[in-house]
Amino acid sequence: MSQTPPPRRARAEIDLGALRANVRTLRARVAPHVQVMGVVKADAYGHGAVPCARAALEAGATWLGTATPHEALALRAAGITDARVMCWLWTPGDPWDQGIEADLDMSLSGMWALREVVDAARRTGRPARVQLKADTGLGRNGCQPADWPQLVGEALRAQEQGLLRITGLWSHFACADEPGHPSITAQLDLFHSMLEHAEKAGVTPEVRHIANSPATLTLPESHFDLVRPGIAMYGVSPSPELGAPADFGLRPVMSLAASVALVKHAPAGHGVSYGHHYTTARETTLGLVPLGYADGVPRHASGRGPVLVDGKVRTVAGRVAMDQFVVDLDGDEPAPGTEALLFGPGDRGEPTAQDWADAAGTIAYEIVTRIGARVPRVYVDEDH
Repeated sequence: MSQTPPPRRARAEIDLGALRANVRTLRARVAPHVQVMGVVKADAYGHGAVPCARAALEAGATWLGTATPHEALALRAAGITDARVMCWLWTPGDPWDQGIEADLDMSLSGMWALREVVDAARRTGRPARVQLKADTGLGRNGCQPADWPQLVGEALRAQEQGLLRITGLWSHFACADEPGHPSITAQLDLFHSMLEHAEKAGVTPEVRHIANSPATLTLPESHFDLVRPGIAMYGVSPSPELGAPADFGLRPVMSLAASVALVKHAPAGHGVSYGHHYTTARETTLGLVPLGYADGVPRHASGRGPVLVDGKVRTVAGRVAMDQFVVDLDGDEPAPGTEALLFGPGDRGEPTAQDWADAAGTIAYEIVTRIGARVPRVYVDEDH
């Protein structure tokens, strides 16, 4: 897709061919009647929302999912008008009018939101598309079972008045990434019960859904009418316990690289980076990599983060700084400009996002999502 050479300082290469292949793989894991929602919240987990949304639709996704209405509206503004777009994290005063006019599916978890969307429907003169979210045990967003009858009843009354259409009933798992966790069955049972109440009351949803990435991969009984793969679409496993990406036929989409900015000799006993938490054990060479925590490289990976330089995996020496970090090259002298590959699919022996997550004590979701705007995204399109 990019017609210019990749940036030399740093770049996040996004393989849209891999993303399409992942969507096709996920599509093949569900029954033919089950639709796929490509989740592109948080700028597509750091990969770039608009290019990834388009690639997901080309590969068979029929819905797109975002967290905020502004993310959803940006997709419409970019010309993505031929797919259903759902957004689920609304706050009082958010642009309900624009959401209605953009034909978004808007999630409601409580009565305040129902009141605001009804007022917006009156102002715009158009019915809103809404989905009611049930809190089946995550304890985050969503309507508690005790309040569900009121929300369903009032939404149905607004529907009878032509102010909205209840297009979906949905929920979200708390522990689907932990195989065998008792909350999984408990949430599914409660979701069935809350669906039954809503449908007996008269709701005829277009879609019912609860399956996130781990449930899409491992819990076919949770697929209902639609699945919502997020991190799996980008070729990252939702949990090492479930398996590596390759175990599910998925390929990582993002590779993060930079050019070595400086190579220099250092004597034994030389401190490296702030606080001198690393000191050279012997005379050696040091390489400077122009990426830091302002670019999303986690400071918690100081002294542990792996980087492939000149065919060998090195380790961050000392603290990750705001704009740069150092690797001990063990006497090797690669030329300035040599690629430092922080993570990628692993084909060349490079680390993966999961390796960085392990080094930082976090999850791979955070590694890819936190890569900052200062790092250009370079799109490659191996399908085309």
